[in-house]
Amino acid sequence: MRQQCQEPSHRESSSTLTDFLLAHDIPGISEIDTRAVTRRIRTRGVMMGAIAINISPEEALSQLKNIPEYGKVNYVTQVSAIEPYNWTQSIKNIPPKNPDLKILVSDFGLKFNILRILRSNGCAVEVFPSDTTAEELLKQNPDGIMLSPGPGDPELLEYTVETVKGLLGRVPIMGICLGNQVLGQALGGKTYKLKFGHRGSNHPVQDISTGRVYITAQNHGYSIDPDSLPSEVEVSHVSMNDQTVEGIRHRSLPAMSIQYHSEASPGPKDNEYIFNQFLDMVREAKS
Repeated sequence: MRQQCQEPSHRESSSTLTDFLLAHDIPGISEIDTRAVTRRIRTRGVMMGAIAINISPEEALSQLKNIPEYGKVNYVTQVSAIEPYNWTQSIKNIPPKNPDLKILVSDFGLKFNILRILRSNGCAVEVFPSDTTAEELLKQNPDGIMLSPGPGDPELLEYTVETVKGLLGRVPIMGICLGNQVLGQALGGKTYKLKFGHRGSNHPVQDISTGRVYITAQNHGYSIDPDSLPSEVEVSHVSMNDQTVEGIRHRSLPAMSIQYHSEASPGPKDNEYIFNQFLDMVREAKS
């Protein structure tokens, strides 16, 4: 931030921002020209950065240059589940229904609220590592597959794309965020890095089928190239800010995905209808 208040005067204030950050081990920086930083990013796009103390700017820059570029590291392997596990917790104050559907979640770095929402909607939920093969997943006799959010460049996940290719047409699939990009690649599309990633909880997205605009939470730096998608895949959602792809759906196979976080917690809740669409698709395929 440009300048922080060292002597807060609000009657309900209990500590300074600095004290709060220190108590929670959160890095922060102030007394900088934030406008200059904004203009630099606007001109050059997203770039690597560092916050350093007790070293010179030259030394900090030297250390930063030795760090692997974000787009060249497969972070999914660092955050995915190591072993499969069952999930039984539902959303607070909402008792889970008796499970009538079995949903497997491929873990690319998932958020637990995805699991809570599925469980609260009458699903038995099992989580699997990102490198689980299609045949291993199908052996579990799932009613549907969820591809979770996660970090990094989707082009580094060839093994996961191959898994999804092996699932298409055999079980309903839904992807969220990174899962959307993986599904897009499995369906024949290509992904690319955005000059400016989508970050925050107030991004307007239009559902093309209804024309309705939803406020969404987003945190991604890659997107699907709409011109690369085959004719049997349609764009279902678009960003109202830059017209990038925010969701896709196969015209005949039970496969759909969204780029934003419909399960945001905390965040806007009006996008959880996507889960209902997915589960309706699963029940239709099951019947």
